[in-house]
Amino acid sequence: MSAKKRKRYSPEFKIEAVKLITEKGYSIADASRSLGVEYSVLRRWKKQFTSDPERAFPGRGRLAAPDDELRRLRRELDRVKEERDILKKALAYFAEDQK
Repeated sequence: MSAKKRKRYSPEFKIEAVKLITEKGYSIADASRSLGVEYSVLRRWKKQFTSDPERAFPGRGRLAAPDDELRRLRRELDRVKEERDILKKALAYFAEDQK
């Protein structure tokens, strides 16, 4: 049984596909047929683009600002926890030496 490979589209392609609907007057169904993209996918792209054009299609590796901040803070927290654990071990080691 072969797994169906998921198709990826560039942010530029998505924007142009949405512009076919919003600016050129194509219906979602017509644009869907001519581009070979599922109707529901094209409808979702249109909704994303019309609600927030700046952050609609961030692309691979680029997160929206709040997501990027969250990822950065989690990495920092992991680093600080690791430093804390090292300091605890060092403290225990030197406390043993004092006895």
